[in-house]
Amino acid sequence: MPYQSVRRFVALIVASLVFVAGAQAGGLDLSPQEALAKAKAGEILLIDIRTPPEWRETGVAPEAHRIDMTDPKFLERLLQDMGGDKSAPIALICRTGNRSGYVQKQLQKMGFSQVHNVPEGMAGSRSGPGWIRRGLPVETCTNC
Repeated sequence: MPYQSVRRFVALIVASLVFVAGAQAGGLDLSPQEALAKAKAGEILLIDIRTPPEWRETGVAPEAHRIDMTDPKFLERLLQDMGGDKSAPIALICRTGNRSGYVQKQLQKMGFSQVHNVPEGMAGSRSGPGWIRRGLPVETCTNC
């Protein structure tokens, strides 16, 4: 095989491995329906990381723990809800999946091992219509 062909072949293999690794990391994504079912079954803690005005505007999933990601005590509150166990399975949800995806990556870097993301969020995104448009239950947030 000529040298250029070998380089292209190796580059293709490396690109394939990067794609597969990315797909496996994406395996931690949950649809809103999956997140709801797992939260109801006690298999995950559903964490709504939006802000109190957002919770008041749209309501909150009944099973969700509300922890504002901008709260300086976010990590402390999260660990408290997780019983201090960084390996406890959690699912993060925000408005459109952007913030929850970012927080997911940051928590993984800090040693949290089972951090799922709901990329559709509450309002929907390119990943899908979202919690609200799927008609999943929400509760009015009266104490936000």
